[in-house]
Amino acid sequence: MSRSRANLGVAAPGIRMDSFSPIDGARLGSVAATAPADVAAAVSGAAEVQQLWAQLRAADRARYLARAAQAVIDEWDDLLRILVAEQGRPVAEAQTMELLPAVETLLWLAEHGPRILGPERVGLSRSLQIAKRARLTFEPLGVVAVLTPGAEPFATPLGDVAIALMGGNGVVLHPSPLAALAGERIARAFARAGLPEGLLQVVHGDPPTARALVSAPDIAHVRFTGSSQAGRDVGEACAQGLKRATIEVGGKDPMLVLADANIPRAVGGAIYGAFANAGQSGGSLARAYVLRERHDRFLAGVVARARALRVGHPAGPATEIGPLLARDRLERLVAFIDEAVAGGATLHCGGPVDVDGHSGAFFAPAVLTGVPADARLLHEDAPGPWIAVQAVDSEQEAIALCNAGVGGGLGASVWTADQYKGARIAREIRAGMVWMNDHVVSRTEPQLPWGAVHGAGIGRARGDGALRAMVEPKLVTWDPPGGRIAWWQPYDRSLVDAWRALARLRSARDSDRQLGWRTGIRPLARVAGRTLRSVRRR
Repeated sequence: MSRSRANLGVAAPGIRMDSFSPIDGARLGSVAATAPADVAAAVSGAAEVQQLWAQLRAADRARYLARAAQAVIDEWDDLLRILVAEQGRPVAEAQTMELLPAVETLLWLAEHGPRILGPERVGLSRSLQIAKRARLTFEPLGVVAVLTPGAEPFATPLGDVAIALMGGNGVVLHPSPLAALAGERIARAFARAGLPEGLLQVVHGDPPTARALVSAPDIAHVRFTGSSQAGRDVGEACAQGLKRATIEVGGKDPMLVLADANIPRAVGGAIYGAFANAGQSGGSLARAYVLRERHDRFLAGVVARARALRVGHPAGPATEIGPLLARDRLERLVAFIDEAVAGGATLHCGGPVDVDGHSGAFFAPAVLTGVPADARLLHEDAPGPWIAVQAVDSEQEAIALCNAGVGGGLGASVWTADQYKGARIAREIRAGMVWMNDHVVSRTEPQLPWGAVHGAGIGRARGDGALRAMVEPKLVTWDPPGGRIAWWQPYDRSLVDAWRALARLRSARDSDRQLGWRTGIRPLARVAGRTLRSVRRR
């Protein structure tokens, strides 16, 4: 197979998409855009190369992923510069939440992917299948579409691309229009790894291009991360086309602070979970339910820490809050918070701020209490650095609020000194992931499954299950070439009596098994003898 650059899509002649920094609106560069009518050609290009890629052993595909990890490391500083400028994420977070997870995902897949995708022997019941052997093999699906979020533009889509490639598939990547340069660098990492040209296609464009990709007939699976409404649209399109999909639409994740929680740790976890990436990550913390006896201390700590967070240019090593990805996010968040306050909520700190010399949508972390249960802030997409704190009288009340359906069921965290009590509560919380004494654990660990229940997503984005979702299990059986199967025609009374006796022998009752031996020994012997004689007549 040729080892050349990845194909950067089928671009419409002369059409370019500009990338602008959320920090100050500066133009960072441009990429070639793909018109909706040209998406099918990109999918066909990936499908053509995929037929050869699928023939490689999983161990051979793994080597490409290991080389891609090295490519990310080699271009670390350049990637960091691009991510900070295009995403607006503080430089410390861009490394710990984007670049390092990308490297770890690639290396984990390279090391463990061949084992996960290896053939599996299937054990059969020997009461009927005396000589038959069975195994499962895992075959590629074909071409996978990956649609990515703007607020998490590198590790998340790169992981989706890598999982699809490890499964033997071709990939068409549609980066968010707000993260076009990051999408290009994903393709470049795999190109530097020697990925066959055309196997990974990149199509840039607005929603019509994304819709054309999802609806393309040759797309076998869609991996989507983004807003709730867009996720529902993708899910409906996949259902209409009978396509598989992995969909993550985030959620308004809760934390439950119990009476025995370590409050300083819980405060630190709330600050990180709610305000990292300016509150725009999938799984960002939005709701804190605190046992009443710990509420005041917890609230005071969160407000003090939130006020101390430094808002500024994300390239500064001490900056903790960068700008929101787009101006409309700030406007939406301000409107929702104003509505909540008008409905009786208290805003303890936070709101829009000006950063000298920069026109970006900067928003200081907001802490609220008394948010009405029907507030749009709690029910509609409102990415940003905010958290609503609420006192509860019991653990059961906190669990009920966690399960109330606000934002679906992506993740939740339980803060307690009692591991067994935490595990009990975790079983009662309806969420795809429950973390104890930490939040958003699974986002950076490729071996841990990431996914939701109850309307916040479909499928899992990481772990063994995510990789298995990229392949089709195929059953392969083997029988000796000679003889006949015992239940093949012709039928007779011995066959009927033998199967009745066999069922009795499988019974849990001693009396049934005794009856099976008494009535079945002769017909079973006749059937066995007939089968053995057929083997000798080869």
